[in-house]
Amino acid sequence: MADEAKAKGNAAFSSGNYEEAIKHFSEAIDLAPSNHVLYSNRSAAYASLHKYDEALQDANKTVEIKADWSKGYSRLGAAYVGLGKYDDAISAYKKGLEFDPTNEGLKSGLADAQASSRSRPSASPFGNIFQGPELWAKLTADPKTRLFLQQPDFVKMIQDLQKNPNNINLYLSDQRIMQALGVLLNVNLRTAPSDEDASELSGMDSYKTTSKPQPKREPERQPVPEPEPEPMDIPEEEKEKQVRKENAQKEKEAGNAAYKKKDFETAIHHYTKAVELDDEDISFLTNRAAVYLEMQKYEECIKDCDKAVERGRELRSDYKMVARALTRKGSAYVKMAKCSKDYEPAIECFQKALTEHRNPDTLKKLNDAEKAKKDLEQQEYFDPKLADEEREKGNEYFKKQQYPEAIKHYTEALRRNPNDPRVYSNRAACYTKLGALPEGLKDANKCIELDPAFTKGYSRKGAIQEFMKEYDKALETYQEGLKKDENNQELLDGVRRCVQQINKTNRGDLSPEELKERQAKGMQDPEIQNILTDPIMRQILVDFQENPAAAQNHLKNPDVMHKIQKLVSAGIVQVK
Repeated sequence: MADEAKAKGNAAFSSGNYEEAIKHFSEAIDLAPSNHVLYSNRSAAYASLHKYDEALQDANKTVEIKADWSKGYSRLGAAYVGLGKYDDAISAYKKGLEFDPTNEGLKSGLADAQASSRSRPSASPFGNIFQGPELWAKLTADPKTRLFLQQPDFVKMIQDLQKNPNNINLYLSDQRIMQALGVLLNVNLRTAPSDEDASELSGMDSYKTTSKPQPKREPERQPVPEPEPEPMDIPEEEKEKQVRKENAQKEKEAGNAAYKKKDFETAIHHYTKAVELDDEDISFLTNRAAVYLEMQKYEECIKDCDKAVERGRELRSDYKMVARALTRKGSAYVKMAKCSKDYEPAIECFQKALTEHRNPDTLKKLNDAEKAKKDLEQQEYFDPKLADEEREKGNEYFKKQQYPEAIKHYTEALRRNPNDPRVYSNRAACYTKLGALPEGLKDANKCIELDPAFTKGYSRKGAIQEFMKEYDKALETYQEGLKKDENNQELLDGVRRCVQQINKTNRGDLSPEELKERQAKGMQDPEIQNILTDPIMRQILVDFQENPAAAQNHLKNPDVMHKIQKLVSAGIVQVK
């Protein structure tokens, strides 16, 4: 059936009916979700309709399912080109050519993407300032830019800069963009005064219209008081019920007083009397449950909480009261827990309570219970001997270059013994081989955290940072490792490689493409962003261009020297 739907999709695609083709390919995917060809075909249909986001999603799925199929990278490159992400398109086409070097379609796509990339305006480091997560909050907080957000053309420009940072040069002539740039950089950029600003400087009123005289209001007439209704006769039954409720409240107050004095037996007596007098107030049950909890009579506490929840639903009581009963029940289960599974009913109670009322105290109890359950599971699962066996299995798969299988065994080894730095080091190596650099970096950091003297952790971390082209960071990592073992050849080789790359940047030996890539990478570094938005550092950079003598004095400051070196290594500042 999947092949039949695929054939219909191909026919529709050939006839130019792309919407119909997408429909049939989607039906085929539902029937055969692991068929990479179907995602590839639907990606092509989406691209034909200029729906490049959907095309990119399907192309990513294609290469995820079958990473060695060159057609998938062709689809990926086409989607990136449609989105204007030419660097990503170039990377995709090059990756495809690694699997099929003679593929003319990939070669042609690569050439077109490279040509489009060269024709783009040069990147500006200021464009990426509009990428920050706090962008809208900062613009809203400033009185002037807050007004701009009510103007559709300004919002459209900001959204375009979020998608295409390199378009910043197109909008710098707009004073509103310059004002927004100043707010985001925390600097006061001089812009042409607005009409309102100019009027304030000249002492003139911004608005010269005169208000119209308001018509005189007629005095409000005082309402004529309505006659009070005659008091109704209350049946004796209602009077008795009211008296019972009042007495129940008195018993509750007496119970509260006894509870504060830690006189739990007396408190139980009063709360029980209150329940007998008035069964329409579930607070008497939840209060008695609290006393049972203090007395470590957990079964009785749970019974009272169940009664309170059941009766509360019948009476449609305040949801906060129902949530309180469920929370108290969960607390009782926590007190009774002796193994990891015993926390499951407690977690369930806390989750139900949060659906009734989002109480911070309940949320904390839930988080604590989940953590306690996880910790106990780890303790119950802990077995160093089995951990070593799993590590050895992982090593065997690593030697066979079967990295996903190796990761599976290393992960199991860490579940059995989470404190072995060797396993984190080995798994970091696997992630590096698979190109999963963030995961590998996380494992390398954990390895160093567990055993700072284990030099392998530093070499793993430095290698990953090199792959990420963060040569200054990699150099620091290697040097830190050499403090533990100054003769470690692997670390020494890493230092040499990083110094070569940094010197290459300093000498300006990078190609335009390499420099552009280095700059884009650097602008994503939070440390680089902080340096560029620091008003003092911005003045220092101006001094380097306009006042060389002052610049030389700045370099005597080690902190400034370090920041300048960071900018040079990232290609943001170039030494000539």
